[in-house]
Amino acid sequence: MTVTTSPRPIITLLSDFGNRDAYVGSMKGVILGLNPEAVLVDLTHDLPPQNLVAGALVLAGAAPFFPPGTIHLAVVDPGVGSSRRALAARCRGQFWVGPDNGLFHLVFKNGPDLRVVSLEKEEYFLPRVAPTFHGRDIFAPVAARLSLGMNLKELGREISDPVPLKIPEPVFALETVRGEIIYVDHFGNLVSNLSAAPLREWLGGRKLALRAGTLSLGEWSRTYADAAPGEFLALEGSHGYLEIACTMDNAARRLGAGVGLLVEIRRG
Repeated sequence: MTVTTSPRPIITLLSDFGNRDAYVGSMKGVILGLNPEAVLVDLTHDLPPQNLVAGALVLAGAAPFFPPGTIHLAVVDPGVGSSRRALAARCRGQFWVGPDNGLFHLVFKNGPDLRVVSLEKEEYFLPRVAPTFHGRDIFAPVAARLSLGMNLKELGREISDPVPLKIPEPVFALETVRGEIIYVDHFGNLVSNLSAAPLREWLGGRKLALRAGTLSLGEWSRTYADAAPGEFLALEGSHGYLEIACTMDNAARRLGAGVGLLVEIRRG
């Protein structure tokens, strides 16, 4: 696959840094110092701290909407400063820079054009690398160099074993499907690990009968407006996974539930 770049290269940024401190701003400063023409797009910096599953889910959900050649700089890095590798990669016609800890697992999974290198050439980092901030000192300058046209192979040796991410897998059985909540979004919607397409296929046109904790639902809704305010519903979110929502309210708060809540589906 040929990777093309736009006249002004796009670099997205995703992290769990929040916006109160200057961490994100300093990464942007490094990038713009090397390439003032770069277009910087914030995906989010409000991920739950150290939550790799949330980071992987959000990144994989947003990246397909960017043009070929986009560079995605993602930093959720509880192992920063340890022996974990740093990586840059090309996959699905785009570039990826960040820690080798599973954050890119959903992007790399079944990627037909995956190519990954381990970032080891210090001449492409900042002169001084803080052991606690590789986002600024390693990943930002590497992303900037990619935006300037540097070839991936110049950045490090190629590797074939990027770290996978342990994401709970749903269990499909004859009479039931069991999954769990893996992410809670800003609105309090409870996002499960149940991909909607195979779940619909398993249902075979029959109604969905869902149980999650004390909640029982008997329909698959299309939009958040399909229920009256304050009522719960199950629907396919924009990310393609089944989620539990509460119209005009916060489902997670109302149910007192979050990541790890078990979800059981039967054919209605």
